Amino acid sequence: MCGIVGLMDLRGARAFQPAVLDRMNQAQLHRGPDEGGRFLAPGVALGHRRLSIIDLKSGQQPLGNEDGTVQIVYNGEIYNFRDLVKELEAFGHRFRTRSDTEVIVHAWEQWGRDCVRRFNGMFAFALWDGNRHELYLARDRIGKKPLFYAELPDGTFAFASELKSILVLPQLRREIDPLAVEEYLAFGYVADPRTILKGVSKLPPATTMVLRAGEALPAPQVYWDVSPNAAHAATESQVAEELISRLRAAVGIRLVSEVPLGAFLSGGVDSSAVVAMMAQHSSEPVNTCAIGFDDPAYDETAYAQQVASRYQTRHYVETVDPNDFDLIDTLAATYDEPFADSSAIPTYRVCQLARKHVTVALSGDGGDENFAGYRRYRMHLAEERARSALPLAIRQHVFGPLGRWYPKLDRAPRIFRAKSTFQALSRSTVDAYFHSVSIIRDDQRAQLLSPEVRRDLQGYQAAQVMRDHARRAPRTDALSLVQYLDIKTYLPGDILVKVDRASMAHSLEVRVPMLDYTLIDWAFSLPADVKLRGAEGKYILKKSLEPYLPNDVLYRKKMGFAVPVARWFRGPLRAKVRSTLLSGPVAESGLFQSDQLTQLIGQHESGARDNSAALWTLLMFGASFKRLFQ
Repeated sequence: MCGIVGLMDLRGARAFQPAVLDRMNQAQLHRGPDEGGRFLAPGVALGHRRLSIIDLKSGQQPLGNEDGTVQIVYNGEIYNFRDLVKELEAFGHRFRTRSDTEVIVHAWEQWGRDCVRRFNGMFAFALWDGNRHELYLARDRIGKKPLFYAELPDGTFAFASELKSILVLPQLRREIDPLAVEEYLAFGYVADPRTILKGVSKLPPATTMVLRAGEALPAPQVYWDVSPNAAHAATESQVAEELISRLRAAVGIRLVSEVPLGAFLSGGVDSSAVVAMMAQHSSEPVNTCAIGFDDPAYDETAYAQQVASRYQTRHYVETVDPNDFDLIDTLAATYDEPFADSSAIPTYRVCQLARKHVTVALSGDGGDENFAGYRRYRMHLAEERARSALPLAIRQHVFGPLGRWYPKLDRAPRIFRAKSTFQALSRSTVDAYFHSVSIIRDDQRAQLLSPEVRRDLQGYQAAQVMRDHARRAPRTDALSLVQYLDIKTYLPGDILVKVDRASMAHSLEVRVPMLDYTLIDWAFSLPADVKLRGAEGKYILKKSLEPYLPNDVLYRKKMGFAVPVARWFRGPLRAKVRSTLLSGPVAESGLFQSDQLTQLIGQHESGARDNSAALWTLLMFGASFKRLFQ
């Protein structure tokens, strides 16, 4: 795992100063503390920081072909690189290293821009072809590895694994994008391809971009989308058997490493499944890492211990204080952009623990999206049945006013908390799902944002992100649609960002077998009721794992990786929230209505409403804003 940076002159063949590239590279030293390298030629500069995982002796970057005309900087792992080596050698290519990096170079020479379709892995890379005078950028199918870029006023194109490496460039204009603020308040992250800053973008997952001097910056080109396999008539037991076979294979190809390797083990279904499959491949005990909490409401270590004992893993546990809010400023520095997933705190700590014992860790991320594990899927399908009974126009007329007028009763029994349901029933399928996942709802965002920001939005709403993806969705059933939307938004925008930045802050590589793209395609071909049966999410995954995991692990209530933010804001973080939102960076930004901020805080402190999600979102915005504009 590594960090990459680079510069290209879009107007000619200007020579770049090595010191500039070195400053960019140094800003993300944590991504690759083992080695650094650079390549400079007229019009282009490439930099690399290396975390050595495979081919420790000869895998340095930038890495070139035999005559040096092709150069690459690369972050990630190509899991099928050994098969590609055999195929490329049959075409006459000769390898001087044992690294997957060199595979990309020769794949480019053999297949050109289509080479990326051959790779099964997680990656972001930049390849310079001196013969063609073009720079080729690519990002993996799901978005496990990041790639930021910007076109600067002097015609320089800059790219990096993290935003902080672009921020060191003095030519960059630091101006907040109001559309990104709207997206952040809704999702808790800024969705690809936007970033919080105007003029800086993320290369979207499953896309490539080819740049040539003298040409306008091109639009990214999509090379993959979820492609469900042909429907298969199989018994439940046959599906379960194939699932295990595919999961075992996805885990197996991710065990190639020349450094210590292990796994996160939370005690949930997905991480436990990965550990069970790792044990099938290894004659040595698997290294597993778990974070515990003093508060039993948040602690899952007893379930993790059951799995560790069953497979006799080398199990490491650390108990952390659930009141770990001192990490707020550290997280702002780690994520660069505002990032509102509070589970980043325990994620940061488990990565910190894992790095004490291993350099590579496997995680269980992706199981919920692939096999319908989220509670919101079940609720969405129930609402969808109600929506299908009446045309949209009638639902808007009936439920729209109810959603506006019905009070928000956070503390009332669940049966009386109908405001969100009424609002969802008055919307289209996609807008209703967006509504269900929004941290701060449409009407709240409209009240919270200043008149100047609302003017600059020109009617833009964050729901447009999901609408655009929905138009490209490959399946039409209601469950597959929302799973697809999560794979295109929540996974690359939240889950994978959270893990990438937290792990790389500790120079730890994390691999995600549940997000093998062949497994995703296969899972999307399964009927909805095999994934979500009644109230049981991940039905077929759990059935397939019954021979491997205890029922206590498989069928207990899902806990999640939560922290007690609601309590913090009425206690130890009360003063910090007030200072940040009412007189600090958020108040000074001019982006928000001060009376609305005061109301959010007052309602939460009095116990009238639980505004903890909104307050955390704004607090993390303030922490990031301060760093971006300090």
